[in-house]
Amino acid sequence: MNVSIHNTITRRKDVLTPQTDTFGMYCCGPTVYGPAHIGNFRTFVAQDVLRRTLECSGLKVKHVRNITDVDDKTIRESRKLGMTLKDFTKKWEDKFHLDCDRLNMLRPTVEPRATEHIAEQLDMVSKLVANGHAYPAKDGSVYFKISTFADYGKLAGLDREHMATQSTNSAGEVNNADEYERESVSDFALWKGRKPEDGENFWKSPWGEGRPGWHIECSAMSTKYLGDTFDLHGGGIDLCFPHHENEIAQSECATGKSPYVSYWFHSAHLMVEGQKMSKSLGNLYTLDDLVAKGYTPAQIRYALMSGHYRQQLNFTFKGLDDAKSALAKLAKSVKAALGRAKMSEADFKKLIAPENNFAGTIFEPAWNALCDDLNVPRALGEIFGALPKLDGKSRDIAALGSLLYALGIDLSSESQAEQTEADVPEEIKQMAQARWDAKKSKDFAKADELRNKLTELGWSVLDRKDGFDIKKI
Repeated sequence: MNVSIHNTITRRKDVLTPQTDTFGMYCCGPTVYGPAHIGNFRTFVAQDVLRRTLECSGLKVKHVRNITDVDDKTIRESRKLGMTLKDFTKKWEDKFHLDCDRLNMLRPTVEPRATEHIAEQLDMVSKLVANGHAYPAKDGSVYFKISTFADYGKLAGLDREHMATQSTNSAGEVNNADEYERESVSDFALWKGRKPEDGENFWKSPWGEGRPGWHIECSAMSTKYLGDTFDLHGGGIDLCFPHHENEIAQSECATGKSPYVSYWFHSAHLMVEGQKMSKSLGNLYTLDDLVAKGYTPAQIRYALMSGHYRQQLNFTFKGLDDAKSALAKLAKSVKAALGRAKMSEADFKKLIAPENNFAGTIFEPAWNALCDDLNVPRALGEIFGALPKLDGKSRDIAALGSLLYALGIDLSSESQAEQTEADVPEEIKQMAQARWDAKKSKDFAKADELRNKLTELGWSVLDRKDGFDIKKI
């Protein structure tokens, strides 16, 4: 079955059809200046599900995701800590990869770094200067002149006739920031002349020492690895304007090819307990923060994809608890079905294949939902609706396994968690319950005493909003 998504640039649902025998997919990756938070991972998980679904539909996918390892933030933070840019960004890049692996996300086919593609970025900027779409400034910076691109605004739906374009901002200066939000549109930096605050983070160029602007890296690297035009570009909805709008302008003007991208895939924002994420509210959660509260990466992934990617997701601890229950139910159903089929977990994994045919199985409606604009919530509903019908038929079991692959759901960690809980001695359970009761009645001294005793006996207690989990230390 064909896979369709809502295409931002056409404002309609389009069937994803590759230009060649391989589907080219570029996704804006992390800026590695700190740990990624759950808002970032909501987008990356949605992209992972899309890639897996495309593979299950029979397409070969080339997935390119960049690493932004030079920009205003990475330079500022690395210099603040007295570290080289390379050492600083490598630390956070490694952390990002670790978190992606824990969330069971497939590694990209290619993962280029901005600092390793300076030559490609300089080449693209030179072409834009040569053909009149960009101009150098006195400080050694180079700016894209948006008035030379008639289609500017087509992705974000800006009204060209009434769009206030300008070469300088309200302060009378050209726009030299990597990330910005403006009501009016100004020319943006392709190359940034060296400043004292850049320290030793600069490269030579025809216009003097400096470094690339943020937008040019994605254009240079996507065209290098996927061609002047390719299939799909993904990112959070916050990147639609100005980042992706600027990518289209500079790419089409540099290559002379249009469209730069056939399909644009944007994910909506994430709220936490009904509030916007922010450091001041203390709800800018990382994966480590939630694991420390007793949730598994599999449960976090499930919660992140539980809402439709185009709708704002309200991420809650109740949602995490629901994810825990849902995964436990799935694990139990699969275990029972494998028992009826006299099949081992190893046999089950051998059945899981991206090219599985879902037609005629009890999980066909779930697959159809996934193919229809990546409707994960409906797909999950169809899966749970079909579970009571799951018997020992290998085709149904294989179809479920392939669906779990498409969703990136790994039940092995949930099975392990279930086993661990079953192994907790009764006296430890009673002691943990007494501690919980003491805490609820605000007898914190007794609660602390019982926690310390549990620790001495080799057990840790992780509190949730509605209860607690016990784990062996």
